Amino acid sequence: MTGSTGEIVVAETAQIAQRGVTNNRSAVRQPLGRQRAEFLRSCRARIKPADVGLPDPQRRRTTGLRREDVAALSGVSVAWYTWLEQGRDMRVSDEVLERICQTFKLSDDERVYLFSLVQQRAPRVQGAPRFEVPPEIERLVTGLTIPAIARNLRWDVLAWNELNTRIFRDYSLLQAGERNLVELLFGTSGYDETPADTQERARRIVAKLKVDYSAFGTDRRFEAMIQRLERNSQLFRGLWRSPDVNAGSYGIHRFRHRRYGDVAFEHISCIPDGHPTVRVVMCMPADAATQRIIAQLNLEMAQAATPTQAAEKLS
Repeated sequence: MTGSTGEIVVAETAQIAQRGVTNNRSAVRQPLGRQRAEFLRSCRARIKPADVGLPDPQRRRTTGLRREDVAALSGVSVAWYTWLEQGRDMRVSDEVLERICQTFKLSDDERVYLFSLVQQRAPRVQGAPRFEVPPEIERLVTGLTIPAIARNLRWDVLAWNELNTRIFRDYSLLQAGERNLVELLFGTSGYDETPADTQERARRIVAKLKVDYSAFGTDRRFEAMIQRLERNSQLFRGLWRSPDVNAGSYGIHRFRHRRYGDVAFEHISCIPDGHPTVRVVMCMPADAATQRIIAQLNLEMAQAATPTQAAEKLS
């Protein structure tokens, strides 16, 4: 035997600790692997061979599709699909996973669930940014007691509330195709800002726009808007070609309102469940003076409401 007793104890302790780390990692993966296996088996069982153009022999030991069927329809080997369904730790490309989603005719929610089980992330958004506002999102925006809008990933404004109209802009005066926040920003500001403030706000917005553009780089309207802004705005062209990106908060927007004086808002956005291409942007008063202004506006709007409108809000 070589080495001291102390060295042996240290070595054995290190081996046990390493096994513990491995076991912990396996313990984390196993529940996801089991969920994946159960989900894929249930998807396979609910699809009838006739639904995907396959013969349906009278004597079948497997309910629904066989693994061989899924593999053939998805363009993968039987062994590879078997490993996937068994919940093994493996790399799966977006393209292959999308084909499996198509084979199983998954809904949007089921597609997100499968990507989360396999890749631990949501899939890339498909299609073009929606141009209509979901009714429940419109009710949310109009019911808020702070300025708020709903927009798509191309930054078209889909809905807004009365407070946003009074503080920022009345979008009802614009045609639907003209309600784009980025194009409005690089057209006319509408605020009493210094050039430095305008440039800083533009920098933050373009840094966020790049993140949204990455999800819809193939959308023709999005691409046309970027090309138009690059042609018409030297400021946008420089910011768009800079390396700055930002997926976080908009930050605090300070400006001098023509009616209410100096105001400050912290702009915060969220993604409503089930609507990955919609962002609800809420403008939180960032100082005491702005809080008083918003409180006064809410009071004025409540007093101006007709009895019928008040009853509708309570119902």
